Amino acid sequence: MSSSTSSTATETHGTADAAPPKTSILKQPIAVWAIAFACMVSFMGIGLVDPILPAISQDLDATPGQTMLLFTSYLFITGIAMFFTGWVSSRIGVKKTLLIGLVLIVAFAALAGASGNVGEIIGFRAGWGLGNALFISTALSAIVGAAAGGSGQAVMLYEAALGVGMAVGPLLGGLLGSISWRGPFFGTAALMAIGFIAVMALLRGPQNSAPSGQKISLTAGFSALKDPALRILALTALFYNFAFFTLLAYSPYPLEAAAAQVGKEFGAHELGLVFFGWGLALAIASVFIAPLLTRRFGLRPVLYTMLGLLAVCMAVAALAIDSLVTLIVMIVLSGLFQGVMNTALTETVMEATSLPRSIASSTYSGVRFIGGGLAPAIAGPISDALGAEIPYWLAVVTIAVAIVLLVFGGKHLTAPRRPHESAEGEAEAIAVGSE
Repeated sequence: MSSSTSSTATETHGTADAAPPKTSILKQPIAVWAIAFACMVSFMGIGLVDPILPAISQDLDATPGQTMLLFTSYLFITGIAMFFTGWVSSRIGVKKTLLIGLVLIVAFAALAGASGNVGEIIGFRAGWGLGNALFISTALSAIVGAAAGGSGQAVMLYEAALGVGMAVGPLLGGLLGSISWRGPFFGTAALMAIGFIAVMALLRGPQNSAPSGQKISLTAGFSALKDPALRILALTALFYNFAFFTLLAYSPYPLEAAAAQVGKEFGAHELGLVFFGWGLALAIASVFIAPLLTRRFGLRPVLYTMLGLLAVCMAVAALAIDSLVTLIVMIVLSGLFQGVMNTALTETVMEATSLPRSIASSTYSGVRFIGGGLAPAIAGPISDALGAEIPYWLAVVTIAVAIVLLVFGGKHLTAPRRPHESAEGEAEAIAVGSE
């Protein structure tokens, strides 16, 4: 996220953040609602294609491995772009960065919907990922800068948009995908076009990303990896996110196969409902459960526990690869553990390093997205070659690697170098890490 969130909030609200007026969270300028709406649609883009992967395979004569590359191109480009979004927004400002990101999402989502083969969709999803990186890296800063009633309420709106988007994405993908696999792409393009018009017309005033006109270096994100604490946590996130997106991108195929074995049809609508449950669990755990657990037990114990529970879910899914009910339960249950893990890990990143927030969060998120992008590219081929359960076992291995990294890198994490953040600052980090 942009480093300007805190500074923008301070410049915009002054002393209001110290004693915010007691106004309803719903009483916000219309510009805030416009950005929140676009945020919700942006977050929907992650899980939107999940229910339509089998349909794309069937209609475009593509293998599961090929269709899962829709996740790989999207996540990989998002991850690479995250290293540079701070540099971009510090030079052209938040509003222009938001609008460029929205234009790219609209254009490439529509092009994906009009594609004639899976290779074209993979390429257009990469462009979509670039737009998404530009948008999500600056959206919270824009909301805080435009909000009324204090930055805390603005952050709550942002978190609500994140949660709704993550949960509704698979559901909408399933509903539109039951008509045609092209529907979710065109639907996203239409909704984001509305968001673009609203943001362009309604977001006014100074929206500079860098505090006091300070510009971010082009290589700042890469240089940040020299920090040992950030490097350990980024690598931990890479291996954890491999498991995260193995679950998200690969699971539609064993679900469909397990349903077929018992004579049930498991199409886009049914897949959408399953991953709606997953997204709802993820959102609830990330926003509500994680803060309670981390305050009660501490960050590192929560990290170890959630990684262990997630590994158990993956192992059970591998052992029960032919059981439709078991797979559904493990997917939804994993959402709870992943939601807590996302929040705890990103908060740990913010506490373990003294680097500026914008650089630490963007570097961490960039490495994490790259880890997510690798998972679908590997899961498909090894499933075809070694068996449907093997991607889940590989996810167990990558989770174990993440735990080992935390254990042996613990010496860099034992003494946090940054005090606990305010609610605004903590949520900024969580929002980027939860993507």
